[in-house]
Amino acid sequence: MLELVEAGGWLMLPIIACSIVALAIIVERIWSLQVRKVLPRNLLAQVWRWEKIKQLNDQHLQELQSSSPLGSILAAGIINRNESRDVMKESIQDTGRHVVHELERYLNSLGTIAAITPLLGLLGTVIGMIKVFATITTQGVGNPGALAGGISEALLTTAAGMSVAIPTLMFYRYFRGRVRMLVVRMEQEALRMVEVMHAERRSHRQGGA
Repeated sequence: MLELVEAGGWLMLPIIACSIVALAIIVERIWSLQVRKVLPRNLLAQVWRWEKIKQLNDQHLQELQSSSPLGSILAAGIINRNESRDVMKESIQDTGRHVVHELERYLNSLGTIAAITPLLGLLGTVIGMIKVFATITTQGVGNPGALAGGISEALLTTAAGMSVAIPTLMFYRYFRGRVRMLVVRMEQEALRMVEVMHAERRSHRQGGA
């Protein structure tokens, strides 16, 4: 492996650095974007239980807010549960934008790595071919060993850049799709909570009337 890196020239170093960063981001996002961490099961049911026994207090709201991204969104709506439906939805949307930003953390960096590593490989190809033509100019074509060094450098950097870019791009697309799926599910849970809370409030008013 070390021989391949040396043969590929100095451009192999930024390509390897990009691969390390990409791997770290991929592992971190796989861990952070688990459904059970973003959308804990039965979280909305827990909110209903607190509501029914009149324990939806500040302590439980703080616990809900810090529990997960979904909990943060639900808490934003619950804080404004005595306001109109539009106010609740607006507070949920405001918090949702911050949550989406957190879910998309590092994805731009991952996309950038997927875009620049093939270019680094292409740059290595160009540098390798320049060395080949420089060798031909000074030594002619009678020294196959000298020519092979430049060609080898050109091919290795291209292969290394593509080897990093292809899986990085695949994971980038996968994470973007996963974030969209999680956002849709969080919106569904939050809107269901808004509708149920307002339906209960209307029933209480009618019952009181």
